[in-house]
Amino acid sequence: MKKLINSPESVVSDALRGMAAAHPGLRVEAEKGIVTRAAGAAGEPAGKVALLSGGGSGHEPLHAGFVGRGMLAAAVAGPVFTSPVPDNIAAATCAVDAGAGVLHIVKNYTGDILNFTMAAEDCEDEGVKVEQVVVDDDVAVARTEHGPGRRGTGATLFVEKIAGALAEEGAPLAEVAAVARKVNANARSYGVALTSCTTPAKGSPNFTLGEDEIELGIGIHGEPGRERRTIMTAAETAEAMLDAILDDLPEASGAPVILLVNGLGGTPPVELYIMRAEVERVLGERGVTVARSLVGNYVTSLDMAGCTLTLCRADEELLRLWDAPVDTPSLRWGC
Repeated sequence: MKKLINSPESVVSDALRGMAAAHPGLRVEAEKGIVTRAAGAAGEPAGKVALLSGGGSGHEPLHAGFVGRGMLAAAVAGPVFTSPVPDNIAAATCAVDAGAGVLHIVKNYTGDILNFTMAAEDCEDEGVKVEQVVVDDDVAVARTEHGPGRRGTGATLFVEKIAGALAEEGAPLAEVAAVARKVNANARSYGVALTSCTTPAKGSPNFTLGEDEIELGIGIHGEPGRERRTIMTAAETAEAMLDAILDDLPEASGAPVILLVNGLGGTPPVELYIMRAEVERVLGERGVTVARSLVGNYVTSLDMAGCTLTLCRADEELLRLWDAPVDTPSLRWGC
């Protein structure tokens, strides 16, 4: 393992100290994994809803990179690929409440659901109103009444951006939660891995792929995908990924979509842009119009090579909120 770290045990706190040095507009409690806007709730208008998200580290810039105007009021980072503890989530929640309640945006992983739920109960005991929205956009996992269900992946970014914009407008908690759920309901994602990632604690790849193999439907922690295939061209890979997404996204044809072509950490921009071109071709052939798009590393998996695609059907409301100003370390426009 070759990584620019001091020790596996200090990876998260060291990274957060670096984030604090790079972004003075953030307030960072490195040992607790808590990142908030520097002004905190005191700098927000009374009665403004606050958004909070978080989860295991290793997916940067998700979530701390999206703390700022137009998105999150706070993010809570756990150890690599491990949920933050309830006490830290609760502390961050209470810190950012401006009197109108806090929306928890939670990816659908068992540890995250349990710990965010316990934190919300603790906060409500202290008089802080909390709503929880669960993101479960990964079509590689079948919807089922058994087990945890679909994983939360790239749609988390869409939920944080769009719900964050509505919160900036002063909408009440119920409306902010409703638009977050609307985004999740209209978003689907699918991932492909060319290599495994290597966690600092383990020091070796989480799984093994042959030199000529790729994993279709991979999870962002290296969870198994739907199948392994011999490596394909970018065009063939885009077609396979979009087949899975569009089969699960009814009425996509003719509707505008927001598109995310997301790198998993080890894929260079040139390859992501090749994928963007192939996605444009495939969607055009199928009558799907890309109204807005992002290309880059937004929801990563340490050093994994590969990408995820996320599509979100978008009406005028969602496009307006997507276009609203945002000012965070990793997403910024209109400011």
